Amino acid sequence: MDIRFHSEVSIPLGKITVEGELTIPLKTDSIVIFSHGSGSSRFSKRNQEVAKYLQQKNMGTLLFDLLTREEDQYYHNRFDIDLLTRRLTGATEWLEKFPAAKDCSIGYFGASTGAASALKAAAYLPSVKAVVSRGGRPDLAMDVLHKVEAPTLLIVGSLDYDVLKLNQQAYAELKCPKQLEIVGGATHLFEEQGKMEIVAALAAGWFEKYLKQVNVHS
Repeated sequence: MDIRFHSEVSIPLGKITVEGELTIPLKTDSIVIFSHGSGSSRFSKRNQEVAKYLQQKNMGTLLFDLLTREEDQYYHNRFDIDLLTRRLTGATEWLEKFPAAKDCSIGYFGASTGAASALKAAAYLPSVKAVVSRGGRPDLAMDVLHKVEAPTLLIVGSLDYDVLKLNQQAYAELKCPKQLEIVGGATHLFEEQGKMEIVAALAAGWFEKYLKQVNVHS
């Protein structure tokens, strides 16, 4: 894969700076920003696995820490959806101004609580063209789900009973193009053999449909 840009990046967000890893294939027209779940970071093995799969499909990826190391010491910060949303919108605006990302459409991949911040940010930012949630908590963004216009895919394991119910409730509130994919035999973290590969393929298909068509018609 030919690369336009690949490096660790520092993203200034108000009074703090967070670290990330940005990869942009040479001829891509789309970049997916990852919003990880509580207690996780840009080093999340599951998110990195999905990111590599998307890169192989010629999509750019940005994995970054929504919280600084100090902030992550305080458990309540991990569930402060409004704080995480501000960080995600700030990183999105930073990426939109980044020279190597020029003219790329942007999507979100959110996991666990990160899915709530992704949906909230998408409700505020019309530039976000697609959202994928993995084992997410979209119910934590229930107050703005009706405002989300970006096509949204919710992926949940069939054995993740409580989260599946919450996703079904959130799904009913979404007014945008939407889909709920239930991965058979998978628990919350999709740790069972082959399940993360299914997640990656579903996410790639969604982004290929809704991110790439943006630039086809623009």
